[in-house]
Amino acid sequence: MPEWAPVPDDLARLADAFGVATQYWDQAGNHVDVGAATVQAVLRALGLDVSSGESIAAALDEIRLRDWRRMLPPVYVTRQGEDRRLWVHVPDGRPVRVWVEFEDGGTRSLSQMDYWVEPVDVDGHRVGEASFTVPGDLPLGWHRVIAESDEERSSTPLVVAPRRLDPESITGGRQWGFMTQVYAMRSATSWGMGDLHDLRTLAAWSGRELGAGFVLINPLHAASPVPPMAPSPYLPVTRRFANPMYLRIEDIPEFRRLSPAVVERLELLAAELRSLNDTAELIDRDAVWGAKRVALEAVHLAGMTDERRVAYEAYCASQGAGLRDFATWCAISDAHGPVPGVWPAELSHPASAAVAAFRQGHSDAVDFHMWAQWLNDEQMAATQDAAREAGMAIGVMHDLAVGVHPEGSDAWALQDVLAPGVGVGAPPDMYNQLGQNWHQPPWRPDALAEAAFEPYRDMLRTVLGHAGGLRIDHVLGLFRLWWVPEGFPAYAGTFVRFDYDAMLSILMLEAQRAGAIVVGEDLGTVEPWVQEVLADRGILGTSILWFETLDSGAIKDPSDWRREVLASVTVHDLPPTAGYLRDEHVRIRAELGLLTTPEEVEREHAAAERAAWADVLRRHGWLRYDIDLDSDEGLEALVVALHRAVAGSPARLIGVSLPDVVGDRTAQNQPGTDQEYPNWRVPMTDQGGAPVLLEALLAHPALMDRIVEAVR
Repeated sequence: MPEWAPVPDDLARLADAFGVATQYWDQAGNHVDVGAATVQAVLRALGLDVSSGESIAAALDEIRLRDWRRMLPPVYVTRQGEDRRLWVHVPDGRPVRVWVEFEDGGTRSLSQMDYWVEPVDVDGHRVGEASFTVPGDLPLGWHRVIAESDEERSSTPLVVAPRRLDPESITGGRQWGFMTQVYAMRSATSWGMGDLHDLRTLAAWSGRELGAGFVLINPLHAASPVPPMAPSPYLPVTRRFANPMYLRIEDIPEFRRLSPAVVERLELLAAELRSLNDTAELIDRDAVWGAKRVALEAVHLAGMTDERRVAYEAYCASQGAGLRDFATWCAISDAHGPVPGVWPAELSHPASAAVAAFRQGHSDAVDFHMWAQWLNDEQMAATQDAAREAGMAIGVMHDLAVGVHPEGSDAWALQDVLAPGVGVGAPPDMYNQLGQNWHQPPWRPDALAEAAFEPYRDMLRTVLGHAGGLRIDHVLGLFRLWWVPEGFPAYAGTFVRFDYDAMLSILMLEAQRAGAIVVGEDLGTVEPWVQEVLADRGILGTSILWFETLDSGAIKDPSDWRREVLASVTVHDLPPTAGYLRDEHVRIRAELGLLTTPEEVEREHAAAERAAWADVLRRHGWLRYDIDLDSDEGLEALVVALHRAVAGSPARLIGVSLPDVVGDRTAQNQPGTDQEYPNWRVPMTDQGGAPVLLEALLAHPALMDRIVEAVR
């Protein structure tokens, strides 16, 4: 990394034009100036030449004239209840008329506004700007705006989003639910890891027997079909499609078409994996997927009924080119390995003739991967249906990761709208004091807008297809993302702005159409105005008990927490509550060298935090004064009392981490690590480290009953 140097004025102007921050305020309230090398590297990732003052001046001139060179913007996004101005560029003095064509038929003319804009000389021609009112009473949907002037005609997508989401219309009053990592939650019949059948069991049981309103799960996004499979659900190859590893093979209707001999062989595979359910060994995704792929290929060969084929073809048609490209990437990965960088050069872009030829020559392989996604869709639909039938107001709440694997299918199929040479991460914060680089290619804000946000929309539609809710991990990413150029340390990145109005509006439109609530994980370096914008849009925020503090550092009383949030004691980036109370978060970071302060100081801070919370809990009557907090009984009482504190807040949604109800102490993830800690591979265990299967959970362990009673 080059030495730090200040950002020159011309480079700063170009950075501002493309939303690249040259300064920011960190989580501790300190002002930080970004170095010139970082800004230059980020602008290069946006396709700009910043090698000289002349090239920077040329880029500034190009951005100034970009919109003046086109009749309409590449997309126009608005919300109901607001009149907004639409610009239309035509030769100066020429008349123009503009109208809307609605997605379900019909048209409506737009009225021209009395709004003067000085004409501009563009490439030797004088261009004027006419203004038209986009009224606030247009129907929701993806429509088109048409502009016509003399012989010139242009059109652009028009997105009309709701004024705000109405979570109360879905939740009614308060709802509570379990938060679980599906793979870690196994049953006696799981193939070595939790699956959609297990999720359906948990959702139906907790809704019917416990009155839960939702179950929040980890992202189910797809990983590579070729081992080794990345364990992190937050580093998928695509965010749009799901991992067929979560399928329950026996629930596939075509499984019943297999011959007894084939079923017997598959049962042997399943039995070997089921034997792992009773151990605390790490989840072996490669072993699970290896067995399930053998089973899926056998089932795929068995064929399907005509009725089922009609349903399959309808699914493929609904998913369009996105499904075809994903399945093609999987098939190429099967043939050439999962790293596009070593593929034949002619396969480097999905639109190439070579890729089309490969798809045609490997049609069975492509069909297999498309078919597996259809099965995922069916089993997720069955899970959500079971949750709602059990009385859940929301049902399954899916989780949307921040980004994708840099060598995954989205990075290949969507390469024209993703930025190369940078990774998404986070500046130094409470999770990791050195900053984080997740090595995920971000959307290019300019390219995404030029594509009318359609890749983003299509992803949301698929993920929301069978969801009652959607949690947006690191929702700040819809406003700005921390970009870390290749070769730079994680703390030496900078923020890049997005068109948050458009990103939120499209999210709201797709969520409303799906009948789903939206929760934004608004933790970390999030400015207060971001939380205000989310609240104004009807998007719930996130409250984690350990992070609810005043500016002074003192604990914020639960009665003063926000109302429109999903509140919980813990989160997947921290150990379960019992582990946190025994300083697991300090021990892990100390052993991995992730602390910037001495370990004993961190332990003192943790002890002070426990003592402060104990005072709050006792003052409210949630914790007895006479209990020894260092004892096992005291630990369990403290875990229950902390859940009472969350329930004592006004929060609309209360989340209970499933590991908490069995006394689990093992962290599922340590931010800022990869192989240093067994992230996302830990099965659910009890306080002694013994595995806990779903059947035992359904038998009502005492701690679970106490926690559920506390929040219910």
